[in-house]
Amino acid sequence: MELTYTEEEEEFRARLRQWLARALPALPARPDPGDWPARRAYDTGWQRTLYEAGYGRLHWDAPPAQRLIFLEETERAGAPYVGANFVGLLHAGPTIAAEGTDEQRARWLEPVLRGDEVWCQGFSEPGAGSDLASLRTRAVREGDDYLVTGSKVWTSHAEIADWCELLVRTDPTAPKHRGISWLAMPMDAPGVTVRPLRTLTGTAEFAEVFLDGVRVPLANRIGAENDGWRVTMVTLAFERGTAFAGEVVACRRALEEIAAAARAGGQWDDPVLRRTLGRLNAEFRALWRLIQWNASKAGATGGPPGTGGSVLKLRYSRARQELYEAAALVAGDGGLDLDGRWTADRLTSLSYTIAAGTSQIQRNIIAERILGLPKGG
Repeated sequence: MELTYTEEEEEFRARLRQWLARALPALPARPDPGDWPARRAYDTGWQRTLYEAGYGRLHWDAPPAQRLIFLEETERAGAPYVGANFVGLLHAGPTIAAEGTDEQRARWLEPVLRGDEVWCQGFSEPGAGSDLASLRTRAVREGDDYLVTGSKVWTSHAEIADWCELLVRTDPTAPKHRGISWLAMPMDAPGVTVRPLRTLTGTAEFAEVFLDGVRVPLANRIGAENDGWRVTMVTLAFERGTAFAGEVVACRRALEEIAAAARAGGQWDDPVLRRTLGRLNAEFRALWRLIQWNASKAGATGGPPGTGGSVLKLRYSRARQELYEAAALVAGDGGLDLDGRWTADRLTSLSYTIAAGTSQIQRNIIAERILGLPKGG
């Protein structure tokens, strides 16, 4: 792909930069990080602002270069990210756009883009995390509905979500990868119970979800019955391939802040620290190039990013941890910590080698699907 932007794309950047300069000062104060209802209102309000200005569709319905410029410029300007609706904007929305019917796209995509509806992810279960295909939540047909029974865990933003991208087992007799379906489940349906889980950082963005005979219309199934594993791979390709793009940009900005703090605090003379920050600068620049490549490939094929997303996810997870380990060294005991943000980000970074597919799973994907190595015994 071309790794430079055209004149037309740079004109788009200039217009976006001017619009952000006008729009951001009008935003209300950011809510407390642990107040998720307030964060939902804040994040979806920003999404509505983007939508009304003509930028709401850039998350998935735009040329790859425009999407990347959008991420670069919004992060550079300090604009809100997708926040509480990252599942709707970065996972469920692109999956429905790629795999849904015309009626399903008409029903669910516009509300996500307008900021009207928030989604959560109902994939992992106790005993079915890395081995996701071992999930046991059952969906049995009854008339025009599925009756869903089971439980999910690590369900992102379940307590404030309107919809859940839900994986269920619709054929318990089939091989485990072939008896799964992908459903859009309303979170206000009778039989849905949400129990928030408090994380290491003190917030509760994850939850356990218990499903007791929940009725989900057959019309809410994305893809064919028992073809949910293939649809899930589309979701995970988006999650690993392009959903981290904004976070990579944010890490590049954080790296600049850490370097500036090291200079101000007199630590810049430490050759080990300088070498670490220099290597991380190269790492994140390379990751951004990989994102450009993944997005370009997806744009050319009209599909999800593919196995390049596993390469990105694997290296980004470790690079993020190394970044905030360096931040901890610069902050020191009671030193500069940007109002505690570096501490919170460091704690959050510990989850990245597990979230969106563990690093071990990514290594297996790379070995088998990119390097052509045989599966392990």
